[in-house]
Amino acid sequence: MQKILVVATFNPHKLGEIRAILPALPFALKALSEFSGACPPDEDGATLEENAVKKALAAARFTGLCALADDTGLEVDALDGGPGVWSARYAGEKASPAENNARLLSALEGLPPEKRLARFTCVMALSSPSGVVKISRGILEGRITGATRGVKGFGYDPLFEVGGGPVTLAEFSEEEKNLVSHRAQALKVLLPELLRFVASF
Repeated sequence: MQKILVVATFNPHKLGEIRAILPALPFALKALSEFSGACPPDEDGATLEENAVKKALAAARFTGLCALADDTGLEVDALDGGPGVWSARYAGEKASPAENNARLLSALEGLPPEKRLARFTCVMALSSPSGVVKISRGILEGRITGATRGVKGFGYDPLFEVGGGPVTLAEFSEEEKNLVSHRAQALKVLLPELLRFVASF
């Protein structure tokens, strides 16, 4: 029987991105949303690491399988590192990506490019069913634009110029994004542990 790694997400974009970054795994990736009765835990941690670990542990315990989770935040220097852990809920608990983007643009209105430096930080957590956890981190530096550009990606991608420009993550092809993204960096660091974990349980 083929082994399964649970990806603790209800976001099909995130699952697809992880599959594209790690295309040749010797096991199947299955979203937590595919397990009957599963529900996402409250992301009430004070840090990205706390949220990632909480999601991975909850998914591993619920399914009895190894589980991978991440929490990603956009950290803007002019906002003292915000929205950070609140990135997905920046414009409200049920905010859409468009609403979050609009609030970010409003918060930075009038600032010149050199004052719009930012980074995506991704914390990846891998948990065994018994609660053994490994963590990795990936960071992508860039700058916030004055308007959305591009139609690929998701979240804040249309506002994030990689390395300060001139191309946003939403203008990258999937292949280009997966070579440099914060999530790709974190996954590649964690890959040896991921292969060992799934083989062991």
